[in-house]
Amino acid sequence: MSVRNTNALKRSRLSAALITALVMPFAGTAIAQEAGSTQQSSQATSTLDKVTVTGSRIKKAEIEGPAPVTVITAEDIEKQGFSTVYDALNTLTEFTGSVQNELNQNGFTPNASFLNLRGLGPGYQLVLVNGRRTADYPLPYNSQSNAVNLANIPAAAIERIEVLSGGASAIYGSDAVAGVVNIIMKSNYEGDMVTFRGGTTTRGGGDSGRVQWVGGKTGDNWSVTYAAEYLTREEIFASQRDFMDSYRDDPSVEPQNALATIGLRLRNRSIGTGLNAYIYPTGDTPASACARFSEYELEARGTCGYFGYPATQQIRNSDENLSGYLYGTYDFDGGLQAFGQISASSADAKIASATQFWQSGLVYDATRRAILDSQRIFTPSELGGLGAQQTTVSERSFDVAAGLRGTLFNDRFDWEAAISHARYDLEVKQPRFRANAIREYFLGPNTGLFQGPYPVVNFNVNRFFTPLTGDTYRSLITTVGTDAESEVSQASFTLSGDLFELPAGALGMAATIEAASQKYDLQNDPRIAPDYTGPDPIYNLTGTGGGGDRDRYALGMEFSIPVFETLKMNLAGRYDKYDDITEVDGAFTWSAGLEFRPVDSLLIRGSYATSFRAPDMHYVFAKESGFFTTVLDEYRCRRDGLNPAPPAGSPNPCGAAAYTYSVFGTRSGSTELQEEEGRSATLGVVWDVTDNMSISVDAYRIKLEGAVSDISTSYLMREEAACLLGTDRNGNTVDGTSDACQFFTSLVTRTGVDAINDDEIDSYLSFPFNQSMLETSGIDAKWRYQLDTDRLGDFNFGLGWTHVLKLEEEEFPGSGIRNIRDDKQFFNFRSRVNWEVNWERDDWNVNLNGYRWGSLPNWAETGRIGSYVIWNTQVSKKITEKATVGIAINNVLDELAPEDDTFNTYPFFWRAYSPIGREVFVSFSYKFN
Repeated sequence: MSVRNTNALKRSRLSAALITALVMPFAGTAIAQEAGSTQQSSQATSTLDKVTVTGSRIKKAEIEGPAPVTVITAEDIEKQGFSTVYDALNTLTEFTGSVQNELNQNGFTPNASFLNLRGLGPGYQLVLVNGRRTADYPLPYNSQSNAVNLANIPAAAIERIEVLSGGASAIYGSDAVAGVVNIIMKSNYEGDMVTFRGGTTTRGGGDSGRVQWVGGKTGDNWSVTYAAEYLTREEIFASQRDFMDSYRDDPSVEPQNALATIGLRLRNRSIGTGLNAYIYPTGDTPASACARFSEYELEARGTCGYFGYPATQQIRNSDENLSGYLYGTYDFDGGLQAFGQISASSADAKIASATQFWQSGLVYDATRRAILDSQRIFTPSELGGLGAQQTTVSERSFDVAAGLRGTLFNDRFDWEAAISHARYDLEVKQPRFRANAIREYFLGPNTGLFQGPYPVVNFNVNRFFTPLTGDTYRSLITTVGTDAESEVSQASFTLSGDLFELPAGALGMAATIEAASQKYDLQNDPRIAPDYTGPDPIYNLTGTGGGGDRDRYALGMEFSIPVFETLKMNLAGRYDKYDDITEVDGAFTWSAGLEFRPVDSLLIRGSYATSFRAPDMHYVFAKESGFFTTVLDEYRCRRDGLNPAPPAGSPNPCGAAAYTYSVFGTRSGSTELQEEEGRSATLGVVWDVTDNMSISVDAYRIKLEGAVSDISTSYLMREEAACLLGTDRNGNTVDGTSDACQFFTSLVTRTGVDAINDDEIDSYLSFPFNQSMLETSGIDAKWRYQLDTDRLGDFNFGLGWTHVLKLEEEEFPGSGIRNIRDDKQFFNFRSRVNWEVNWERDDWNVNLNGYRWGSLPNWAETGRIGSYVIWNTQVSKKITEKATVGIAINNVLDELAPEDDTFNTYPFFWRAYSPIGREVFVSFSYKFN
């Protein structure tokens, strides 16, 4: 059980509130305002080092502040059946953005979990652990930006999670744009409890097990709290889900008309690209050639199709995670207290994207005296079965902190000095084909000769149409490694107290000074660098490297001013000084908030804040890297007389393969980036309707200027086409010799006009820049009701809702404001709802909860698909004074993604939706004392 520290230093209510609000990022304390959320437990009392906070949803107008705060307790996480911190945060209504996840196995961070509050991006909310910044995930999200990974934070050690919505740079510094997530770990715990939990999915795969041990001891002048967690989880392959195991699952066509990826294709391009140009081994028909491979079959169009590709990828990784946490305090004479904390985690995962493929490109075959091209997908049976190509990810992290606390001036002021250091190390190893080895296996030794622009080869057709043996496969591959690390060190001193009395109460003050150093290093295998010219390049794999450091210094102050008995004002200001190679120098931010309480049961509140965000380090320090992406070639489409932007509801003629295809891009960071500046405002009301019912409604608005982003491919293709053709989409004349046109056309390299390539894009260059404007606004609403009965037990009801009213961007000054909220190419949710019903009676506890995600555009961009509704339940019973058993079911109704008959690309649903289906868990907990 959690107990109050009887040796805690005394503080006034105002002083306590101030220091917990201001010191959070520096001293390990937490927000003292507890807000009504559907996750927060009723009538729960939590202890923050020296501040006792009542977490009741009832009488909320008496404890709420000027900005809304959502609280998720450890009890809520267990009651609602969540396994991880990310699972719990994923149900927040404020989480309206989309993020890459384990479905994106071809992405750069498939083993990490990120937040995206307000749809601004994973890096726009500040994530704290015990009020301090922690090390970023060493691999950049989407190869571009930095963010904190939530997957390595042990649920066993968590006391609660507090989410502050809105800009808060005036208190917390950079990154606190969309909000602050403070993950508060357990302290002052006494006793020991062990929990065992096992689970599986009803659709197959994904078995999991978890063991947690939480304990603590206290003495006359000391306390120690410890926690350990072991979590293991089995992988799930896409082929284990019958709705995504084949291209025949394409909902836009009848199964018999579905087209698969071409597994084997060898063409004489001197003839053309039709079936008459296909080449097979002597004596083989197309059917017999396909039959050499158990996974291939002859399609209706006459090619060797692989319907099971890419269902060989994983949709959930296999994981084995071990983490530990230790926190202690010691009280000296004279009111001085020392504290220390250490946490560490070890995670090992195996991930798998779709099986590898090989393409020869355009080559000249000396035997046939013809230009050939080829495509070959390697099947699991050739490579040793599903999982034979798994990539291993090993992650190690630790976080240490220590400090002293005390009082000054006859206990009028509290002070705290703290230092901390966090580090995150990561190693990735993946099997990949050696480019020269596999090329020589199929094309013979390099002749060094050319027929025009095409290299001369001796294509081995029989070998191309023969499955690889295990020994052959192993002779063609190598292991590609990536090593990455990130760390942050910081020191702070804080002081808070009541300055003097005013007619309406005490004037509170808090001040802090902070110094921090941050760095990262990302080292890829040199063989995947775009400029690698060595003897052993890797086939079809590029990477992003980088590394750098920056120092930061900050000074901040906050005041709580009681204007009248019913009106309180909160003012805060902070100056951050950056020392790095960017254009960022210093930034001053400020915030103001008002709390008006005409009666005890009603709070009218509002806040206004400025914010800033220093560019992510990988935006600055990224080395040149390569990638592949699909683009719509607007120049060639418009050149051929087609319209790349047809009316709504009409098919896009430029969607044909001749105009939409994969191209190679290169990217590097920019040291010329400036800080992003922002403004945010909230206005709301909290009303205790009755003693047992509370509601809150808050409107928010966030506007960013200079948001850092890479230039979008669609915008680049549109501008490049206008420059090359001399007119834009609307027929307006464009000066192709202007500086802007010189800039846009310099980023795109085309192959030149010939009979084979027809002026296709060969590559393009991308880099980050300060975007002109990004703005969002919306409404958050929450409702809580508590019903206590003598015979039926106690009931708690909760409902939360967020609705995005506006989300707009302007990519360049003068480029026009785009309403991306309603854009049918934009896949963020416009609304989210969550709910909870909890019943307690005697030794029984039953929880029913769920969430609803609003509609999204359909894949054809002609309309919108339905909402996504998930129900979860958890039942537990205390069977003895020390033992409790429980069962939890997530996704009770086994819901999948909403139907979209136009989603004609794999996996045939948007990546935000989970393909896992129903999960069932059983648990057993035992308290030792």
